[in-house]
Amino acid sequence: MPCRVLILGAGFGGLELATTLSEELGNDVDVTLIDRNTAFSFGYSKLDVMFGRQTLVETRLPYADIERPGVRFLRQTVTSIDAEARRATTDEGLHEADVLVIALGADYDLDATPGLAEGGNEFYSFEGAALLGDVIPTFTKGHAIIGVCGAPFKCPPAPSECALLLHDDLVARGVRDDCEISVVMPFPRLVPPSPETSAALLDAFVERGIAFIPDRRVSAIDPARSVAVLDDGTEMPFDLFLGVPKHRAPDVVLESGLAVDGYIPVDHATLETQIPGVYAVGDVTTVGVPKAGVFAERAARVVAGSIVATIRGGEQPEPYDGRGSCYIEFGHGLVGRVDVDFYSGPKPTGVFSEPSDALVREKEHFGSSRRARWFAS
Repeated sequence: MPCRVLILGAGFGGLELATTLSEELGNDVDVTLIDRNTAFSFGYSKLDVMFGRQTLVETRLPYADIERPGVRFLRQTVTSIDAEARRATTDEGLHEADVLVIALGADYDLDATPGLAEGGNEFYSFEGAALLGDVIPTFTKGHAIIGVCGAPFKCPPAPSECALLLHDDLVARGVRDDCEISVVMPFPRLVPPSPETSAALLDAFVERGIAFIPDRRVSAIDPARSVAVLDDGTEMPFDLFLGVPKHRAPDVVLESGLAVDGYIPVDHATLETQIPGVYAVGDVTTVGVPKAGVFAERAARVVAGSIVATIRGGEQPEPYDGRGSCYIEFGHGLVGRVDVDFYSGPKPTGVFSEPSDALVREKEHFGSSRRARWFAS
């Protein structure tokens, strides 16, 4: 009988894992890939939707297009996880496996920040980004705040990207002189692992007149007064609030008993949980790297290598190395890149590549190559 692998979540980690297992094992593996959504979208596309560069429909890659040997996609919602038994229940039935991989990502907890749902706009969901596609064109004067409501959060450079793209939008509409932009973030630097990247972004902020408020978190929104309240009690009036909600693991993960302090702890080298045959990858874990797709993708390759080695009897893969590259929109149509290494040295490091047209093309290839790899029939 083929080894049964159950993957919960079809984001970067789930898609890469399913694809690699199919490539390596074909019909010698029985992969069930479950996600509650009908389609995948790259996280960075939210900014494209928000600023009118893409429609929501254009970002979507339908899971129905996945046709690979040994892989079956099911659109279902996971309702419970029994890790000890390596099985999960969905709204349509029970699924059992020899290997269970949890790749359900992180959810957004708007209720954790009082007033955010009523008085702010979050841009981290595709629905929120789409709504802002109609809101931003109406913003012509006043103070715009891009505020982070909790850490850790997905894609640490995204608030900076939002600020720089908002600047470009306001300039293009001829209203930049009537607007202020501030970024509030609970970190001392814009990209903590890379001082060089942080300095480049801060220089871009200074050049464009964007204010950076470090080491502060937005703890509440007062909708009646249009005020953001920071965690030190400071109040910042706004005319447009663009929020990064507090993140948390999905309820089904918290209820499974696997989570510690809100996320699933795993072995940093193998991504295996304390339960043999049960792995977790991506934003749902506390593996010690940023919550970004490239890190989930790289972790998934390690898990795939481990499963293949177990089935075929070969050597186990090299340990997960905690490396990843993130593209950063710098405005003016240019893209930079930071290559981050979290495990090799005594502390995380990041090497910065200056914004360029070449990196714009490289980012486009990043998306197109994965689109072809994960969704090619």
